[in-house]
Amino acid sequence: MEQILKTMLERKSIRSYDGREVPEEVREKLLTFAAALENPYGVPLEFRLLDGKALPGLSCPVIVGTELYLGAKCPAGPDVNEAFGYSFQQLILYAHSLGLGTVWVGGTMDRAAFEQAMELGDGELMPCMTPIGYPAQKRALRDIMMRKGISADTREPFEALFFDGDFATPLTSTRAGILTEALEALRWAPSAVNRQPWRLLLADGAVHFYLKRSRGMPGGGSIDIQKIDMGIALAQFALAAEETGLRVRFERTAPAPEVPEGMEYIASYRLER
Repeated sequence: MEQILKTMLERKSIRSYDGREVPEEVREKLLTFAAALENPYGVPLEFRLLDGKALPGLSCPVIVGTELYLGAKCPAGPDVNEAFGYSFQQLILYAHSLGLGTVWVGGTMDRAAFEQAMELGDGELMPCMTPIGYPAQKRALRDIMMRKGISADTREPFEALFFDGDFATPLTSTRAGILTEALEALRWAPSAVNRQPWRLLLADGAVHFYLKRSRGMPGGGSIDIQKIDMGIALAQFALAAEETGLRVRFERTAPAPEVPEGMEYIASYRLER
């Protein structure tokens, strides 16, 4: 994908589609790209395109204008939510680069029907899916209301999400320096109900990712939506850092500073010279 920063900042969640069929060659591009995807956790994902015209049980009440969906399944186990978010976000961005619309869907679907269509086996999970199609010129009313309800076009301020040395010191864009573009790209990453649960700490030559649980968002189950959000954040940062010429290395070493109650360490990217 070229111009990944531009893609990240342009891409929006699409729930209203214009009804055009996605050509076979575009579908093949999606699946070829998906088959090559990796994540730093080494968790394998299997992607499938699901055609609602051939599988009439598939439904998603918030989607208008397409019956084509893209799902993925993976084995249950440690870190699968972060791994799923990491890999699936890369495919979401690639779909946008092909002119396609997408939206993360984890709850507002007939989950049993989608899991059956994905041929889910014992010990496998299908955390989320996305519709695939061409965005409509005019959004459906339900789409407009949903975006308004979650303030989809706004994000938390830079200083509320990123911290310098400890969680008592906000990180300013001036202080972030060469990291500013990658952090700004991360700030605009998608998250469930736009809760933006990521908090990043710049310390000891690394950027450390923490999950700050949002009130009312469930956690701890086999499918953990906010840990999927953290995987999205990790991918968004890594891709943006690469495009801006930064070398970063994934690791899992939490820094020493005291962590506020309610925050959970996820992973880090060490800055390499």
